[in-house]
Amino acid sequence: MLSNLQQQPADALLALIKLHNDDPRTSKIDLGVGVYRTGQGDTPVFGAIKAAEKRLLETQNSKAYLGPEGDMGFVHALMPYVFGKADPTMQGRIEGMQTPGGTGAVRLALGLAKRAGVQRIWMGVPSWPNHAQIIADLGLELKTFAHSAADGVADMAALRGVLGQVAPGDAVLLHGCCHNPTGIDYTNADWDEIGPAIAASGVLPILDLAYQGLGAGMEEDAYGIRRVLSAVPEALIAYSCDKNFGLYRDRVGAVYVMMAEAAQVAAALSNGHALARAAWSMPPDHGAAAVRLILEDPALVADWLGELDMMRGRMAQVRARLGAAGKAGAVDLTLLGAQHGLFSIVPLTPAQILIMREKHGIYMAGSGRINIAGLTMGNIDAFIAAVAEVSA
Repeated sequence: MLSNLQQQPADALLALIKLHNDDPRTSKIDLGVGVYRTGQGDTPVFGAIKAAEKRLLETQNSKAYLGPEGDMGFVHALMPYVFGKADPTMQGRIEGMQTPGGTGAVRLALGLAKRAGVQRIWMGVPSWPNHAQIIADLGLELKTFAHSAADGVADMAALRGVLGQVAPGDAVLLHGCCHNPTGIDYTNADWDEIGPAIAASGVLPILDLAYQGLGAGMEEDAYGIRRVLSAVPEALIAYSCDKNFGLYRDRVGAVYVMMAEAAQVAAALSNGHALARAAWSMPPDHGAAAVRLILEDPALVADWLGELDMMRGRMAQVRARLGAAGKAGAVDLTLLGAQHGLFSIVPLTPAQILIMREKHGIYMAGSGRINIAGLTMGNIDAFIAAVAEVSA
């Protein structure tokens, strides 16, 4: 029976990684892999994480099962940063559970939506490719709309159009900040409109917050989801610690549900536990335990936020340099300077992207998405010159 399985195409990003690794040129630039890099090209372990892991090694006295909900100390310690310090539970209406990374959180959020009766997901495109793959694997219908407009800002007209035509059984999936892959976020004024519009439409919001702290700051990057949650009766929130704690391979995330009434929360979470039990039984503990230890210690929190500030500052420096370059051939890099997070899209054709790779040793996704953190003050001028040459 296994011979019935058909060969699947290789993941394009993984293939790009191999091509980059096999390239002998010392001047090559990797803009494909979506991890933060320092100005020296490294992806280090946070100092705060190292300190927490040392403490964990010294104090952890068991590795017994925790259950499908994972480390609830981690889940609760994260909530003030996501939902605000005043009342992060929204009077008992919000509760969560740990997941294997942001991907696990998105998968569980969409699975819960399906169990609740959602049949159709509306999503702005382009989006993180795994969003569509998970939606398809769950057998949900995907409907798309334009995320960004021609002038390089979020396309509010497209979102308004969607919210004017949604039907019972629909959900809308929105990025909370640092949009992947465009770097184009809704403004605070946009979110002020989006929250009430979602409430009026009756659509279920699914909010993916994978890059909090990498845009304008921890508080600033939470504005959008908090604005939506203040307006709607219920929502699902997927959260990732992989980027803002540098825990990519440890897979640290959480999913939260907000219900109209606090009495409804337990039933919703029981479904989350059942879905998790059938999928991964329980999430990996180590990374979440390290995050919990950081968030319980004010000194480690200060260290972590300081490291996050440095990351954000370096990416802002790169974006400022790109923006200052203005036009590079036919490509206007000015727009990249005003965007947020790890990613942006450079509007090059597939043929031009191939030339970037073969002639200049610059590796980027076929969509034109680049990882901003792959650029340094040492290679950014070469990148700008290559874009100007191939797009002239």
